[in-house]
Amino acid sequence: MLHHLRSALAATVIIAAAAAAQPNVLFIMTDQHSAEALSCRMGDRYLKTPALDGLAARGTYFSRAYTPNPLCMPARNSIFTGRYPHQTGVTDNTKTKLDAAEFVTMGTYFRQAGYQTAYFGKWHLAYDEGATQTHGFETLDTGHMDAENAAHAAKFLGTKHDKPFLLVVSFLNPHNVCELARDQELNNGPIGQPPSAEKLPPAPANLAPPRGEPDTMTQIRAGYHANPAFPVGNFSPERWQTLRWGYYRLIEKVDAEIGKVLTALKAAGLEENTLIVFTADHGECAGAHGFNQKTVFYEESSRVPLIVSTPGQRAGRVAEKFINTGTDILPTMLDFAGVPRPAKLRGLSLRPLALGEPVATWREDVVVQNNMSQTFPVAGNVPTTEGRMIRTDRYKYCVYAHGQNRESLVDLEKDPGEMTNLARDPAHRETLLAMRERLRHWGAENRDPLVAAMLADDVKPQDFAVVKVPKNQARTDEIVGRKKKKV
Repeated sequence: MLHHLRSALAATVIIAAAAAAQPNVLFIMTDQHSAEALSCRMGDRYLKTPALDGLAARGTYFSRAYTPNPLCMPARNSIFTGRYPHQTGVTDNTKTKLDAAEFVTMGTYFRQAGYQTAYFGKWHLAYDEGATQTHGFETLDTGHMDAENAAHAAKFLGTKHDKPFLLVVSFLNPHNVCELARDQELNNGPIGQPPSAEKLPPAPANLAPPRGEPDTMTQIRAGYHANPAFPVGNFSPERWQTLRWGYYRLIEKVDAEIGKVLTALKAAGLEENTLIVFTADHGECAGAHGFNQKTVFYEESSRVPLIVSTPGQRAGRVAEKFINTGTDILPTMLDFAGVPRPAKLRGLSLRPLALGEPVATWREDVVVQNNMSQTFPVAGNVPTTEGRMIRTDRYKYCVYAHGQNRESLVDLEKDPGEMTNLARDPAHRETLLAMRERLRHWGAENRDPLVAAMLADDVKPQDFAVVKVPKNQARTDEIVGRKKKKV
C-alpha cells in the first residue's frame, strides 16, 4: 500500500513538474506588414516602433522569413495548420471550410496538450468560429478593432491561469493602408494629416516595373490598376510618398497596441515563462514596381517580419536562415511546449535558432505560392494566374501558369530592388536551369502538381484565364464602405 502511495505521489510530482515546465505561448500577428518596416530595421527617421524594437532587442529576428502566400486567407490557414496552401486548397480569399480532422489547427493541438486557448482579433481562418471543436480555441472573439483586441488580451493575461495558455492576438493594422489608398475612412481610427512634401519618406527606388518582366506581371499590373480596390495606376511619386507616410503611421498605431499586450504580460509576472512569437501574414508593396497591397512575389510583399523571444531571453540576435512562416511557426511552438510534432507537419522548428544553438543542416531555399485573382477586366478579360517562387542566397526564380514569357530570374545580390529580369539572358541560362531544377525537386517532394505542370518539358504558352465578373464588382478581400477617410 505504501509502495503504491509513493508511486502515485511520484507520478503526480512528475506530471506537475512537466506542466510547470511548459511555457505559455503568446502569438501576435499583424496584417500587411513588410519585413523591414520596423525602426530597428530601417532606422527611426520615418517610423518608430518601440514595442517591436524592444521585442527584437531581447529575441531573435529572422531576416529571411517568407509568407507561404502573400494574401490573407492562404497565409493564415497555412500558418495555423502548418501546411502549404496547395495542401489546404486555400489559395485565395474565397470563403471556404477546411476539414478539421485533416487540417488540425494550432488551437486544437494546444488544447489537446492541456493548454488554455484564447484568440482575439482578425480571423480569416476557414473554420466555423462558433464551433470550438473545429479550431480548438475555447475563448474566441473576432468582432473588434485593434484597441479593443489589445484590451481583451490584456484582461486575459491579468487573470489567474491554472494551466499554461496559448494566446493569439491578431491585429488588423497596418491593413488600413488599403483604405488609405482608396481615400476611405480608416476603421481603426485616424492618423492625422500628412506633413509637407520635404518631410515625407522617399518614394521607393524600385517604383518602375522591372526591365524585361514576364508579360504575366505586365497583364496582372494592368488588371490591378483597373480594379477600384487598387486605384494606384496614376499615382505620382509624391502620392506614393504620402501613402508610405500613412503606412508608417498605421504601423505605429498597431505597435502601440502590441506594446499594451507586452506590458500586460510583464505586469502579470508571466514574461519569464512565455514564448512570444510575432509575425505578419504578408507584406505590402507600397509602390514597389507600381503595386500596392500584396499577392505578388516581390520582396516587399512576400518577406515578413518574424521575431521569436524565448522565455527569459535577454539578448537579441539576428538569424539569416530561410524560414517559411506557414510551415515553421507551428512546429516551433509545439517544440517549445514539448508536444510531439505530428507527421503531417513537415516544417522546421526554429527552436535551436531562437536559442542561438548551431544547426547541422537547414534548407538552402524557400518557396512561396500565389494566386493572383484580385484583378479587374482589361480589354474584356480578367487576367489571373497562379505562380511559384523559389529563393536562394543570391537568386530568386518565379514561374507563372499563364502568359507567353512566364519566368523571371533576379540576382538579389546585385539587384535587391528586383529591377531586371535575367530569365531570357543567355549569360544566365545555367542559373535559370538550376533554379528550375530546384523548384522541380521541391514540387515533387511536396506533391505540388502545379510545379510539375508549369515546368513540364512540353509546356506551351497559355492565354490568361478569362473570368467573368459582374460590372463594377471589385475582386478583393475587404472593401469596406465608401466614406472619405478622416485623417
